Amino acid sequence: MRILLTNDDGVAAPGLLSAKNALDPLGEVVVVAPERPRSASGHAITLHKPLRLCEAVLADGSPAWATSGTPSDCVTLGFDVLMSQRVDLVVAGINAGANLGFDLTYSGTVMAAMEGAILGVPSIAVSVVGENGQMEYGPAAAFTAKLARLVEREGLDRWTLLNVNVPSRRTEEIRGVRFTRQGRTQYDERVERRTDPWGRAYYWLSGSLVEDDTDHGSDVQAVKEGYISVTPVQLDMTATQLLARMKDWEITK
Repeated sequence: MRILLTNDDGVAAPGLLSAKNALDPLGEVVVVAPERPRSASGHAITLHKPLRLCEAVLADGSPAWATSGTPSDCVTLGFDVLMSQRVDLVVAGINAGANLGFDLTYSGTVMAAMEGAILGVPSIAVSVVGENGQMEYGPAAAFTAKLARLVEREGLDRWTLLNVNVPSRRTEEIRGVRFTRQGRTQYDERVERRTDPWGRAYYWLSGSLVEDDTDHGSDVQAVKEGYISVTPVQLDMTATQLLARMKDWEITK
């Protein structure tokens, strides 16, 4: 199996190395990651300036490639330039932090996997959900390899990807695996106003997650209860129910 591995935390991120070590026994792993952290970059691509590919070395001495672009750029460069479009699986991660609910639209990690799906390659995004910056990557890495084997055997529908979130716990503390739907994540106090030393206002985006106890079967609930969440995501974002209702709207040009 030929695996293209990327992330949005940057080529030096420990989660990337953990994923590579777990995936190495499955075949050839080509690492292409941003040269610096690009978290919350979404599905951005670079059109206004050149892209650079440079050889890099991971912490264990293994080779990788670093790019000046976004996570989605990494997938494009890896697919077209480094792997000559011969890719069996795209893996994005392991991300340091949750990518749950609506937040996946902001995520460079998830959108890198989406870029893989656009290219017609089965793709997986993997994140670790922890608190206070404490991330346990071992269980997520082991599960990534297990899921990669399963996807190789079972395949994925075209234009889909899997979004995986793993609690930052020891293996024995994880309660199991749930196949989930995308949850609803909303925040209050999203913008914090601050003042710089010259008395000028500036703003910091933050916010607290609003708990939704009715969100049963979601990725948010599964991880909260200590389970690994695996959510199938599709590229087609058409609101089909609304589209059907719109046929009864009276509208003229």
